[in-house]
Amino acid sequence: MLIILELFVMLVLANGTPVVAAGLLKNRWSAPVDGGRLLSDGRPVFGESKTWRGVVSGALACGLFALFTGLGFVFGLLFGLLGLGGDLLSSFIKRRMGLESSARAVGLDQIPEALLPMLLAMWWLPVSLWVVLVVVMVFTLSNIYGSPLLYRLGIRRQPH
Repeated sequence: MLIILELFVMLVLANGTPVVAAGLLKNRWSAPVDGGRLLSDGRPVFGESKTWRGVVSGALACGLFALFTGLGFVFGLLFGLLGLGGDLLSSFIKRRMGLESSARAVGLDQIPEALLPMLLAMWWLPVSLWVVLVVVMVFTLSNIYGSPLLYRLGIRRQPH
């Protein structure tokens, strides 16, 4: 049961640390991952809100958390990178669909960033497919229902 909580916390760190880092660091290290490039459809690859600051801060937060919980820094770093990679994949798909940077896409906004690192956890740790599915489901539901609360508290810029 503890591993479920630890993996859930790591998903929250990968997702939330970039937001906190943006608030603390303002425009420092805010270069977009896609370098501002547009694809042939005229839309950004990911969008300007996906920054190297976010990738580094989210991955490091997961790595440090995993180090202190005994899961190991390398596992945590890879877990965080996969979570952020899932977020980039979602952004890429949303841009191709013509959705703006903060547009809501239920499921697409949560599942890739939870599922990719959880597949690593299933391979790296002794966790079952059921644990993977439970953590992905809990993360998805907490993100869908928790984001409006974080918006009202002034922590998020959008209610989703």
